[in-house]
Amino acid sequence: MDNKTHTRIEKDLLGEQAVPATVLYGIQTQRAAQNFDITGVSISHFPDLIKALAMVKAAAAKANYQHGLLSQEKLSAITDACSDLIQGEHHEQFIVDLIQGGAGTSTNMNANEVIANIGLKKMGFEYGQYSHLHPNNDVNRSQSTNDVYPSAARLAMVFAAKPLQEAIIKLQNSLAIKGKEFSGILKMGRTQLQDAVPMTLGQEFNAFASDLGSETARIEDACLQLCELNLGGTAIGTGINAPKGYARLAISELATISGLPVTLSEDLIAASADMGAFITFSSALKRLAIKLSKLSNDLRLLSSGPRTGLGEINLPAMQPGSSIMPGKVNPVIPEAMTQAAFQVMGKDMTITMAAEAGQLQLNAMEPLIVYNLLNNARLLEKSIRMLDERCIQGITANKARCAQHVENSIGIVTALVPHIGYENASRIAGNALLSGSGVAELVKQEKLLSDEELAAILSPDTMVSSI
Repeated sequence: MDNKTHTRIEKDLLGEQAVPATVLYGIQTQRAAQNFDITGVSISHFPDLIKALAMVKAAAAKANYQHGLLSQEKLSAITDACSDLIQGEHHEQFIVDLIQGGAGTSTNMNANEVIANIGLKKMGFEYGQYSHLHPNNDVNRSQSTNDVYPSAARLAMVFAAKPLQEAIIKLQNSLAIKGKEFSGILKMGRTQLQDAVPMTLGQEFNAFASDLGSETARIEDACLQLCELNLGGTAIGTGINAPKGYARLAISELATISGLPVTLSEDLIAASADMGAFITFSSALKRLAIKLSKLSNDLRLLSSGPRTGLGEINLPAMQPGSSIMPGKVNPVIPEAMTQAAFQVMGKDMTITMAAEAGQLQLNAMEPLIVYNLLNNARLLEKSIRMLDERCIQGITANKARCAQHVENSIGIVTALVPHIGYENASRIAGNALLSGSGVAELVKQEKLLSDEELAAILSPDTMVSSI
């Protein structure tokens, strides 16, 4: 320890470096931080990944202890250190950029060094006295980055999916509440941005809610795929440097620690190179993003105006909309949601390319996949909560505008086809379009239906009856 400069000297394959005396990471983490100053987003930005790394390390330590490869003292030091990380302590010590060369080695070593130094302190030693508890020999025993990193990444994604699923369910409930609130408001449905047939505003919002209904299940299915791990396969899936039976024991311990239904992949060599579960998870997020973007665009259309657009709903006013046009209020929340959705869609392509870029027994681009998937899950969760709380819950209906659109629409002529025939209905529609008269008015003029018949056919209950 150099007391004058408050550093300690550590060595690795490439030589020696001075490491700040008070930090929990070591020389390999420091080198990685120097090498990979790329995104400005370090591992510490993703607590779920740190928790998952700690869980994997604790499970490995317990399996090693049961094989007689770790002493009770070292086991306690490692598992206690991991417990601290799982509880949210020391996350600021994870300083490596998420995007890094080495297929995640820098992330794994950041965890190994932090856990070792926390453990050393608990054992009564100084940071860096690795002869008593070593980052590689002890914390990383029976492991490789190539099974630790993907296993931890998968757990982190499952953890990140939980608040996302909760946000989806909450948004769906808010849309359903609006569906019930607007159930008695008749309006025009539209296809290809042209008048179609009548519906209720409640039906429209119920459809929005239903459209999100299957998304949590799809994400859950993707999470089950993520729970199939290659832990114990070590370098390329052959299990080199791990004792026989270690893999299943480590998986069993990890299931207990994480509370997740993790299982061991049937073919660890295949699993070490396979990115399929990541692709499935990304596809589920992209599908959700597409639906959220469509919903947001519909909200913008329905609220357009307020006087020269559709104007059938009113979005809550969140902020002044223009620096030059007084009184203008923009649909900023749906706009932000759409931009977040576009980001997720674009990153799905990045993930696809990274997943394809693996060679032979490993995919060195996995850090890019992990970075984008964790970002996408968080981005969607936060933007969904924004859309729900700052937009959906405050939407009101413009009943008068909805009624006006129905009364003036030629689309209601469709309801008359079974009663007056397609040719008569077509002629009425054409005349209404040319003259500006209402459909009901022209039908009465031609005495095609009585007032009573017409009123019954064009009643809201008849036009929007469910199948």
